[in-house]
Amino acid sequence: MHRAAAAGLDAIALTDHDTVAGIPAAARALPAGLMLVPGMELSCRRDGRSIHLLAYLFDAGHLELAAELETIRQSRVSRAKDMVAKLAALGTGVSWDQVLAIAGDGVVGRPHVARAMLARGVVRSFDEAFTSDWLGPGGRAHVARYALDPARAVRLVSAAGGVSVLAHPLGQLRAWQAGPELMRELALAGLAGVEVDHPDQDEAKRSALRTVVASLGLVGTGGSDDHGELTGDRIGAEVTGGNDFERLLSAASGAPVITR
Repeated sequence: MHRAAAAGLDAIALTDHDTVAGIPAAARALPAGLMLVPGMELSCRRDGRSIHLLAYLFDAGHLELAAELETIRQSRVSRAKDMVAKLAALGTGVSWDQVLAIAGDGVVGRPHVARAMLARGVVRSFDEAFTSDWLGPGGRAHVARYALDPARAVRLVSAAGGVSVLAHPLGQLRAWQAGPELMRELALAGLAGVEVDHPDQDEAKRSALRTVVASLGLVGTGGSDDHGELTGDRIGAEVTGGNDFERLLSAASGAPVITR
């Protein structure tokens, strides 16, 4: 939160994967003059492909959404355990205790397994852990997990009073990219916006996304997708414009923004 203020931001959204557990700590650390937008990044899947959905300002107590989140979290843990078991069988030296220590209070997931692999010298870079050699689809340590269909996820977020945004649909680091057809389907389900300005999307992709967003009447957002040292502490690298930000806020009714 202090890094966000130092970057000159007026507001910041916290969107951890499949959990809002970090929101209270973020609220306690919130400097005066900075607005916190409660949210999360929902893990979704369509036709075996991973899709991420940003959800903002929803009622975290909504029963159906909360039940799905618990199922996703439990699946992430069991998946990570199975991945670690496969890595151990491959003689990597990666252990479950090591992965838990890296995850801390967060929901255990593939990034924590990847960091353990990097620490053990199994891979030379964080991204290498997600290739088809290791944790990527078809990889020797890959394990499938439970995830929501994106259209159902959009409807759940809307039912909880929140707004949803399709995250980094054309990110260059992703094995599969979401096209206009999926965006149209999700717009009909209640999608509020699409993440246009993202560090992994070049200007050509941003321009293509702006065209689709305008045609569907959606909000075009921007975000740093900051994962701390893993992404270079890039808070503030991309932002959502004032008018677009206000459109998102006005469409939500599930939870308020947090200020001090």
